[in-house]
Amino acid sequence: MSLLVPAMTLPRLPHVTIWPVLVGLVPWVVGKYVLCPLRWRVLTGAGLTRRWHMRAYAESELLGLVTPGHVGADVWRLHRLTRTGLGRGDAVMSVGADRFVGAIGLAVFVAFAGTALPTRMLLVSLALGLVAVVVALVVRRVRPEWLPSGPLPRPRQLGHALALSAGYQASIAGLLLGTVAATGHTVSPLAVMGAFGASQLAGAIPGPNGASPRDAALVVALVAVGVPWVAATAAVTLKAALAWAPALVLGGASLLVTRRALRAAPQPA
Repeated sequence: MSLLVPAMTLPRLPHVTIWPVLVGLVPWVVGKYVLCPLRWRVLTGAGLTRRWHMRAYAESELLGLVTPGHVGADVWRLHRLTRTGLGRGDAVMSVGADRFVGAIGLAVFVAFAGTALPTRMLLVSLALGLVAVVVALVVRRVRPEWLPSGPLPRPRQLGHALALSAGYQASIAGLLLGTVAATGHTVSPLAVMGAFGASQLAGAIPGPNGASPRDAALVVALVAVGVPWVAATAAVTLKAALAWAPALVLGGASLLVTRRALRAAPQPA
């Protein structure tokens, strides 16, 4: 869908230019494949190198694109962490902390964009948090080996991770601004940030990349700020399509290297 829709909608636009897309794509790639892995490393504390985190994150992004809700990315990161000898509880804590900080960064971004969170969503979030606490208490009593053995992230680590998350959110807004400008329409950065923030409220419902409820909400939000339907659809699906290029190049290459290294490793007798 993310490849077919732009191919059908872009030729119908009176003016299309590629340069704004490239200007927005470069910082987004840095945000996705440099800032996000560094945020994950800050919260992990397993002594693994920056290069390891960047490679594992790139691999997970490729697998996440082919699974609804990007769930494959988290599963792969857990797999990669446990293969290094990290305990399962610590691996879950690493990925969970990264997701949690990313959610906080997104919430701050939404608030900065001036989008109000519905009361129902806030109540659901509080309920999920309460369920998580209850589950943790039960697991601590019946399966203590599943819990992390290492220390929790310190406030300084959380602050560092939040700063990296803010940079990533800004890069997403820049990419969206570039794809909208590529369709021949201009909107203010604050309007784009507001549209993006509003669309994130639909992110709780999983869906395929480029055709998820979040993408549909983003199209509606862009139309609300003055972008025509065809241009808004083209911009959103183009943004989704662009995610495949670095994922295939970076994540695909890293997966091939990892697979060859595993094949070349001596097998136990």
